Amino acid sequence: MVTILEVDGKKRIPMTVTFLEMHAKPSALPPPQPKGKVAILKADNPPVHFYRYLYDTIGKPYWWVDRKKLSDAALAEIIHHPKVELYVLYADGCPAGMAEIEFRDAAAGQLAYFGLMPEYVGRGLGYFFVYHAVQLAWGKPISSLLINTCTLDHPRALPLYQRIGFVPYSREDRYIELP
Repeated sequence: MVTILEVDGKKRIPMTVTFLEMHAKPSALPPPQPKGKVAILKADNPPVHFYRYLYDTIGKPYWWVDRKKLSDAALAEIIHHPKVELYVLYADGCPAGMAEIEFRDAAAGQLAYFGLMPEYVGRGLGYFFVYHAVQLAWGKPISSLLINTCTLDHPRALPLYQRIGFVPYSREDRYIELP
């Protein structure tokens, strides 16, 4: 259950963020190919409305709100940046997940957003998708890969990231300010 606090007339949700890193391509074995038609495609210059569809649908259960606060122009500037890549997981022809990887820091990649559409959670696609997103990130000349998760995320997010090889290096109490 999520606690919503009201502070100075603004609604806030407290959370704890865990920051994780890896310093080498993981040696984890690749997952088996999921059943059915499954593909991961890079979305080059995705339309803002498509990105918002993915972000809003995937993030709704986990209180993703930061990108909702941006204008279309500001969001387009982020997602069309040449050092930001968006990968979409498709299952049976339908969008099933997204992985946004940022390479603005020359040495460190950042798995900025990762998640599955609600109807695809629990179908064995999470490990498959994060494994391939990590492999794609390590295809760039980076020396580390970063990700963070929080107490509002799916309860299996942190164990999933650790299973693939991410190691926690910091925790911080924060809050989400609702739009």
